[in-house]
Amino acid sequence: MQGLVIRGPERQEGRDGQTGQRRSVLGTPERSAHGSSERASWASGARTRREGVNGARASAGELGPRGPDGSWRLADVHQAIIDCEACPRLRRYCAGIARAKRRAYRDEIYWGRPVPGFGDPRARLLLIGLAPAAHGANRTGRVFTGDGIGGSGDFLMGALHRAGFANKPTSRTPSDGLTLRDAFIAAAVRCAPPDNKPSPQEITRCLPHLDAEMNCLPEVRVVVALGKIAFDAYLQLVKGHGGHGGHGDRRGVSLRPRPLFGHGVVHHLPNGQTLIGCYHPSRQNTNTGTLTAKMMDDVFKGARACLDPPSAGLVR
Repeated sequence: MQGLVIRGPERQEGRDGQTGQRRSVLGTPERSAHGSSERASWASGARTRREGVNGARASAGELGPRGPDGSWRLADVHQAIIDCEACPRLRRYCAGIARAKRRAYRDEIYWGRPVPGFGDPRARLLLIGLAPAAHGANRTGRVFTGDGIGGSGDFLMGALHRAGFANKPTSRTPSDGLTLRDAFIAAAVRCAPPDNKPSPQEITRCLPHLDAEMNCLPEVRVVVALGKIAFDAYLQLVKGHGGHGGHGDRRGVSLRPRPLFGHGVVHHLPNGQTLIGCYHPSRQNTNTGTLTAKMMDDVFKGARACLDPPSAGLVR
């Protein structure tokens, strides 16, 4: 686990990656990079589903009844995320970006809705980012996808590919064939926020979505938080604030002393999960050397070592 610090006591602030410029998604259809009739049809269908026959709007946490085992299906969780209207400021902003568009994408139909997670439902590794990029996931509908060549998606997927968690080192469009193995990517906030800064209230309102996704990922053992806001959101959730209340053995956890965010710092938590801090792979961080490829590789080597200790001889 070279390059990592176990329960490092010192606080490493760094940059969150969101303060400057910043197998397919279950429940999300495949879409071409330049828009299509299929994409337009999905947008129309999603609008009907979220408004309902009486024009009622969905809000965070409206998932319907649980299954016999007390959990929801991941596809249902993702539909609830897509339908969410809990944060009016974020919804107005995302819809406005989708209408105005960036010139390079003027011929595309923007997703413009909250973005669900993506990855392997049997994942033991969970990554938590901050929020969709305005012209990245807010455009494509898949987390860490479409923010340009060499952007945060490519930087992250390159590291996951080198660590054996992704089948390719880039993330350009939802139809690019990218699949994750033993890994799942979620976010603290599901709508692109103005200036990449969601309010504390918006983060709290969005926590039920992360909680619901985690309830559908029972094998998660290691959590990598991409930035301090994602780190704090996860801790807020496991302490039992803002979630749906599933996985009783992993919620309501007493965290004393409180884990501190630091790149590469590993915290073994009382709920049986391991939390690792990592600087966010934003261009602000990667272009300035605040986060290098080696630094991110070290994080995922550490995650792999936690999942498959060399002495255990595990093959997955």
